[in-house]
Amino acid sequence: MSWQAYIDTSLVGTGNVDKAAIFSAAGDSVWAKSNNLTVSPQEMQAVVAAYKDPGQGGVKKVQSEGLHIAGERFVVIKADERSMYGKKGREGVCIVKTTQAILVTHYPESVQPGVAANTVEQLADYLIKVGY
Repeated sequence: MSWQAYIDTSLVGTGNVDKAAIFSAAGDSVWAKSNNLTVSPQEMQAVVAAYKDPGQGGVKKVQSEGLHIAGERFVVIKADERSMYGKKGREGVCIVKTTQAILVTHYPESVQPGVAANTVEQLADYLIKVGY
């Protein structure tokens, strides 16, 4: 399956996320994206830096400062070595890192956060299983 097919079918196509992009794990190249999501290089580097941050006392810097995706600020409610979840009102972002990729997704107010996160985490599990 092409990277764009993962966006169109496994992410946005489910209806559980409305915007998505797949980046290299280094955050320096876009492998595929939906037309309605533009993540700046600076925003992507902040995501990569958040994954590298070991945190202090179990809290990463991104959890106290928030994260910007597509020009919008999200309060980060979860950040670990694999996943970051952010909220802005009733919408949010789910960002999941695999071995070689970072999945960046946005869900609208109409979708429950757990449903969106499950969709993204399942694709991440599959990509890890097949070596990505």
